[in-house]
Amino acid sequence: MWSLGRNRIPLCELFFGLIFIAGYVCSAIAGDDLSEFEISDSLIPMSDGIELATTVYRPKGSGPFPVIVARTPYNKDGLKGESQRFCRNGYAFVAQDLRGRFMSKGHHAVIFHNDGWNNPHDGHDTLEWIARQSWCNGKIGSTGGSALGITQNMAAPGAPAALAAQHVVAAFSDMYRQGAYQGGAFRSGLLENWLKSTGMTDVNLRTFVAHPRYDEFWEELNAETQAERVNAPAVFLGGWYDIFLQGTINSFTTIQSRGGPAAKGRCRLVIAPIGHGSMTELTYPANASRLPRCADSLAWFDAILKGKDNGIAADKPVHYYVMGDPTDEKAHGNVWRAADTWPPQVAETPYYLHTTGKLSTARPVESGSRSYKYDPAQPVPTVGGAEFGANIGPRDQRSVESRADVLLFTSDVLEAPLEVTGRISARLYVSSDCPDTDFTIKLSDVYPDGRSMLVTDGIMRARFRESFDQEKLLEPGEVVEIPVDMWSTSLVFNTGHRLRIAVSSSNSPRFDPNPNTEHGFRADQEQRVATNSLHISETHPSQILLPVYRDPATDGQ
Repeated sequence: MWSLGRNRIPLCELFFGLIFIAGYVCSAIAGDDLSEFEISDSLIPMSDGIELATTVYRPKGSGPFPVIVARTPYNKDGLKGESQRFCRNGYAFVAQDLRGRFMSKGHHAVIFHNDGWNNPHDGHDTLEWIARQSWCNGKIGSTGGSALGITQNMAAPGAPAALAAQHVVAAFSDMYRQGAYQGGAFRSGLLENWLKSTGMTDVNLRTFVAHPRYDEFWEELNAETQAERVNAPAVFLGGWYDIFLQGTINSFTTIQSRGGPAAKGRCRLVIAPIGHGSMTELTYPANASRLPRCADSLAWFDAILKGKDNGIAADKPVHYYVMGDPTDEKAHGNVWRAADTWPPQVAETPYYLHTTGKLSTARPVESGSRSYKYDPAQPVPTVGGAEFGANIGPRDQRSVESRADVLLFTSDVLEAPLEVTGRISARLYVSSDCPDTDFTIKLSDVYPDGRSMLVTDGIMRARFRESFDQEKLLEPGEVVEIPVDMWSTSLVFNTGHRLRIAVSSSNSPRFDPNPNTEHGFRADQEQRVATNSLHISETHPSQILLPVYRDPATDGQ
């Protein structure tokens, strides 16, 4: 059970749809007795004539009611529990199978493209249909997590005026950078495996593989560019180890600052110490479950759709959990923080990599490089991180740090706590004897007992180092700067701990291994072994940029 203020609801109910696998349901939240509700099934025609299977649950009585809608690729019948929760609190609930899924007609490709502001625009058509029904009072909220959250993000831009609120859990805002080609490298562990597990490879996988660059196709799956057209306030709820963490944050920041008049300045961001599945190697204290009131979708809709004074309107817009060492009761961190904006004010602090393997704030004065062989047939295996399923999140990296193709850089033992809160990036100066290759980087929290617990990571495909819409191959031996986006975190590195950076060229199956050739993505089976070098000097200061936080209340003390 997770707690929300004074209310307690099951974890499954709070994060329904959070596990990104086919068939995930939580109808066990409430019993299967639906006799107290009015239930009807319909095939609703979309603007192009394709009919989508839709179930409507309503409280008995004349209504009209505010309506909550959830659109899913995982079978709408799995939403019975959610429907009961809302119906018992005075809402009608609409559950719909996405195009080409379960009882809906048509074909599912291209998944998520069918749900937004493009053609077809099933999300808009569904909202318009709901608004026309006599049992709808003209106020609609949308809800759901993961794929169900993505359909919300896609439907929000230019949505019918009846869409008055959203509750989005763990969803990307830009499919190219967050769901398909992070750093230009294909997220095979996420996207390809999900398509296979749901039986949706066919056209979808072929289409996604055919677009390795950011182009017009991906522009139509980037909701961030449409923020000004969003006019429904939303809660964006995610986790520090979630597969779509940066999408959750970007959705909030773009709409909160640039949204339409009903959305701008009225959104909420909640980031908890969770992932898209089970995290077992670190267990955070019980207070991690004390989420703010807006994390409860029912409370959020009560406030926005019913105007109920339940305290949400007075809450801060941003709530995030500052992680710390959960094994030390005296450690700093492991607290919730409320703020007016995201990100907080921080000092962007470079930590430089040194040829000795040291990581420090001192700029390198030495000149040298460190090299390794990267064989795409024997990639570094993924251990934890922002994946989905079991054994994800902050896991000990020592099993892969001992490899010859992994370069380590470790700080001195910390004499005081160090809080890092915000977006992390790296600048690596590299060269290769191949025309293309990848560079990966991990940030770990090294405990006194030697455990190297993953905090966050990133990757950059060399050919996309200057732009994701234009490719530029490497020249043999040419030293180039590689920017690496490592997304975001909030963590206090405890006294007695150390920071560690691991640089390599693979992290599989999280990312599709780069074959190190000049050929197009998956154009053939050719592979090359690359000799990759990391350069370290005054002119080539390879570094990670950490957003170091200082509590404003203690400044000047």
